[in-house]
Amino acid sequence: MPITQTKSGRPLTSRGQLTRDRIVSAAAAEILARGVTATTLDHIKAAAEVSSSQLYHYFVDKDALVLAVIEHQSQAVLDGQEPELSHLDSLESLRAWRDHLVAGQRLARCGGCPLGSLSGQVPETEPNARLELAEGFSQWETAIRHGLSAMHRRGELVDSADPERLATATLAAIQGGLLLTRVRGNTSPLEAALDEMIAHIAALTTTP
Repeated sequence: MPITQTKSGRPLTSRGQLTRDRIVSAAAAEILARGVTATTLDHIKAAAEVSSSQLYHYFVDKDALVLAVIEHQSQAVLDGQEPELSHLDSLESLRAWRDHLVAGQRLARCGGCPLGSLSGQVPETEPNARLELAEGFSQWETAIRHGLSAMHRRGELVDSADPERLATATLAAIQGGLLLTRVRGNTSPLEAALDEMIAHIAALTTTP
């Protein structure tokens, strides 16, 4: 959801919203390239082509900007999986989603997951950032669970199948696959992770 206020609580104008969005997008790109610690506000100001006064008009400090980046990346990750992510209620749709994720990694030159990367960079001493990351992953997991729950309600998965655990396992497999995909520079790990999880779900279906 777009932020509609400045840090002081005043409503944003349409021009102000565009400026804020530009700062967050620039910060996200700089942090993805340099890492949270190595990225300075000067890097972000230069990339966004804004002054210090403009940046501080929207963000009280770097920590606040990092929170905005996490929210931005969370939404980008979810949006990048649509419309497939919203319709994971059959084996066919799960396989189409799998192909979409793999194709996305190939297009991104095996860049991995922005949320996964941020998770390894945000220190435990930043609880608000950790909570924002957890919320991003929770939204992703919830979308997966909705599709599997629909299959379960329709009787297409055996009674003993647990959509919540399957969704958690699927997201965990994806994150591991994305990490290895980034390290190895090819999509084979992500393909293996998704193929094995979908095969496991297929084994729990009630149809021959």
